[in-house]
Amino acid sequence: MRIKGTIYAIIQTPPGSTLEQTNEVSQRLQKICEKIDGVESVSSLAGYEIMTEGRGSNAGTCLINLKNWSERHHTVKEVMEELEAKTRDLGAIVEFFEPPAIPGFGTSGGFSMRLLDKNTETDYHEFDKINKEFMSNLSKRKELTGLFTFFAANYPQYELEIDNNLAMQKGVSIGKAMENLNILIGSTYEQGFIKFNQFFKVYVQSDPKFRRLPSDLLNLYVKNDRGEMVPYSSFMKLIKGQGPNEITRFNLYNSAAIQGLPAKGYTTADAIQAIREVSAKTLPKGYDIAFEGLSYDESRRGNEALYVFLIVLLFVYFVLAAQYESFLIPFAVVLSLPVGVFGSFLMLKLMGLENNIYAQVGLIMLVGLLGKNAVLIVEFAIQKRQQGETILNAAIEGAKVRFRPILMTSFAFVAGLIPLVMAHGAGAIGNRTIGASALGGMLFGTIFGVIIIPGLYYIFAKLADGRHLIKYENDNPLTEDLVHQIDNFSITEDNDDNA
Repeated sequence: MRIKGTIYAIIQTPPGSTLEQTNEVSQRLQKICEKIDGVESVSSLAGYEIMTEGRGSNAGTCLINLKNWSERHHTVKEVMEELEAKTRDLGAIVEFFEPPAIPGFGTSGGFSMRLLDKNTETDYHEFDKINKEFMSNLSKRKELTGLFTFFAANYPQYELEIDNNLAMQKGVSIGKAMENLNILIGSTYEQGFIKFNQFFKVYVQSDPKFRRLPSDLLNLYVKNDRGEMVPYSSFMKLIKGQGPNEITRFNLYNSAAIQGLPAKGYTTADAIQAIREVSAKTLPKGYDIAFEGLSYDESRRGNEALYVFLIVLLFVYFVLAAQYESFLIPFAVVLSLPVGVFGSFLMLKLMGLENNIYAQVGLIMLVGLLGKNAVLIVEFAIQKRQQGETILNAAIEGAKVRFRPILMTSFAFVAGLIPLVMAHGAGAIGNRTIGASALGGMLFGTIFGVIIIPGLYYIFAKLADGRHLIKYENDNPLTEDLVHQIDNFSITEDNDDNA
């Protein structure tokens, strides 16, 4: 199977641009893309943009297909950065996006959201102003990049103003007048016929020379209830203005679709949090945000990874508490783990990688591996303590006995992670992330752990010295007391039966 990459290029020419102008920009963009190293083919179209499914003469899309990984030396993000640098002077807004991580789940990678107008009455010019201010505030956040919206209320438009009284005087039905105008300007399918063994469709529409200019609408005619032809100019006016190209609704509210990407070094979770903070601080009353696509599910998940990590630590703590029969000594194991976690995040930072699901899987794995090293050192120290050694000598002996085995197993594991850290090709980012997370944590946790763990054991063993999990357990073991109670209960029942 050939592994490729795809990039979506979204084109937005100034409002009022003709389809020909947008098509010219898309053709120029296509030629630029074809010259980029690693690009295999480019398809362009004008009149439609794939991100927010916007339709209009100023919308365009380019689908950029990349070569196989074995045939190119640049990642998708590197190709996008090169394209951004070479398309700044096209005279249009051009934004580049990757396809969604899960095919069919949304329209692109990054985040997808909507700005909602929840007011009872919508002023589209005011909504456009709020949307632009919101986009400006979002662009100031370092976590966000590639912000894009297709909503605008400054598209040139003509409003048809009909005088109902004049229309009634002329005997013209408003409904029939609009239906007739729709046929003349927009066309309608009437019927079909077969000729030369082919089926031909018949559409009715006014001849192009009678509908070239907006003012030509006033020269058209409609039949009144007396069968007379009445010009539209006798009861209709054309008023020039500006407004939105199309109106989209989300959860029944008027909305503006916004797309974007997390900046380098940040995750989509960071981007979603930044958006929430900006909306809470800057949006006026009556306006709100809503996420869609994959961003909707991600925004609802919250910090579940943190809770999973805490549950893992809690589970480890209780298991160790039962094993050591102490609530204090397990802290010698648990508190040694932050060193490895620090090493994991440091390695991710140095390699410019994100703290995503791959890194979090590496952290969970790290808890088990570093916890194993700490458990072995503490276990040997406890055995030495039970043999009569002092707490200090027991800690030193535990570290000595496990020093070589810990280094051997840990460095062997680190060596096995090197291919993941140096991975390239399809899926390289995921491999590098989980490899760097585990490698950095294992290095730090091993190098510093053999020093820190004995010290932690000494501290908590001193605190736990002379204490027992159950009071007076050595004098009256809990199991023996339980057996005596059962025996006494049995004897009492026998005496009652004999009586």
